[in-house]
Amino acid sequence: MENSHTSASEGHESNFSTKIIWRTFWILLIITVIELILAIVYYETHFISKHLLNGLFVIGTLAKAFFIIAEFMHLGHEIRNLIMTIAIPAMLFIWFLAAFLWDGNSYKNLRNKYDPYHVQQDSTKAPVKEGEHQQEEEHGKKPGVE
Repeated sequence: MENSHTSASEGHESNFSTKIIWRTFWILLIITVIELILAIVYYETHFISKHLLNGLFVIGTLAKAFFIIAEFMHLGHEIRNLIMTIAIPAMLFIWFLAAFLWDGNSYKNLRNKYDPYHVQQDSTKAPVKEGEHQQEEEHGKKPGVE
């Protein structure tokens, strides 16, 4: 008798978590479909700037990440201090990646702009003087061949 009572309460608990999982699934699906529609419409019409569209994609991705972390990693039901313990280092890591990408791009652009060898290596050649040209021909000959 006790086993039937336990299985009934587990079934009810399972239905509650199943509802939450399906709700999260539908939210994630709706956000993804909206992003896909925006991408297809942009590809066909270019109705907004590419930077604004990328910003919308980032916002949609962050919203999806929030729902995934809140429901599937069970952080939505935890105390605030635990959430901050995980969220703040994650935000610092994202800042860390963005800062290094920005700095690397800046270095690449400055290197290409201010390194004269890099800019001129293929475009100019040093002139060959008449005496040097004759010496190269003499050194280039094989011994015994005239």
